[in-house]
Formats: sequence, C-alpha cells, structure tokens
Amino acid sequence: MIKKYYPKIEYSVVLLALFAVILLAVPFSVGSSRQANFISKWNEKFNKVEYMFSVVNAHTTDDMLKSMKNAKDASEREKILLMIIKPYLRINTNKTPNRHYKPKYMNGAHVNKKDLYYFEEFYFSENKTIVGIKDINSTNENDPFFIMMFDMNGLLPPNRWGKDIFGVNIYDEGKIEPFGYSSSLEDLKKDCSKSGRGVGCSYYYKIGGGFDD
Repeated sequence: MIKKYYPKIEYSVVLLALFAVILLAVPFSVGSSRQANFISKWNEKFNKVEYMFSVVNAHTTDDMLKSMKNAKDASEREKILLMIIKPYLRINTNKTPNRHYKPKYMNGAHVNKKDLYYFEEFYFSENKTIVGIKDINSTNENDPFFIMMFDMNGLLPPNRWGKDIFGVNIYDEGKIEPFGYSSSLEDLKKDCSKSGRGVGCSYYYKIGGGFDD
C-alpha cells in the first residue's frame, strides 16, 4: 500500500523544485527586461537628439549665435539653449521635478554639487522623461559646450546613471556624443558595473555592451 504513494511523492518533489527555479528566475528576468527596456528607450532618445541638433544647427541664425555669445553667464546660455530645443523635445518649463528628485550614480553614491554630472535644473519632457542641461564654460576647445542628461523613467526609480539615466556631450556645430565615447573598452566595463558610476554606460550600451542586474 505504501509503495503506491511513492510516484505521487516524487511528482510533488519535482513540482516543488520547478516552482523554486521559477521563483529564482523571475526577479532576474524582470530586472533584465526592465533594463533592456531602458536601454532601448535610450537608443531611441539618442537618435532623436542627434537628429534634433543637426536640424537646429542647420537653422541656426546669426541672432541666435550672437545671443549665445553675449550671454552674461552659464545660466543664461543654458536658458537660451533650452528655448531653442524646447519644441523638439516638448520640454515643459512651467512644471519642474520636485526637490526630492536626486539622481545617484550606479554604485549608489550621491552626485555632489562639484561633480561634472551635477545639474542645477531639471525639466519634464515628452513621455515623462526628465531632462537636464548644463553649460560647461570651458576654455579647452576639445571640451563640449554643453552636456545633457535624460532620465528615461522620469520620477520613478531607480534614478541612477547607467540604469535609467544617460547623457550626451554637445560640441560645436551641433555634434553630439554619448558620455563615455572617448573611454577605452576596459574603462567602460569598469564604469558600467555595480561598483562604477555608470556614466559611461551611455556609450557602452550603444556599442553592444552588457549590463549587470
């Protein structure tokens, strides 16, 4: 009589094992899919921004250049650029993210005010994306004129570089490059990891780099 129950017991053990495997796999799968979605959105955004600046450069007038040149400080130059690109990205300047929005690096470290990637102002853009603009104000001709950041997930977490936040350098004549463009592959792998800042992921993902959950 007892032997007749062995198959049922074995069947239950197999089902429990399969259920355990599924439970372990689901978080990884969900996390991977979410990150893949952020990367896909970033690639789309980069292509749009690249095209936008090519159009802006083609229609740049002498008055625009004069206004930018005569701007009294970095803040004024940022506002001029904001007004130029505002219609292309559907930026809403009337409503800004609250003070609780504070991006972090991939490794969880805070972005300090002295950091290059610290932005004073943020704006809502299309599809609830958050956009930041910063004037570099550098005398080095090889440095970008401006940098921009895009939080693909808006106010929703994780709000971290390399996860849902990416950025571009803006050079003369509207040329743009993703952050990390000039870094070596080894440096990109190190930066785009759980122990790194994640800034270089902006370029690393575009060249087919993987990601850690």
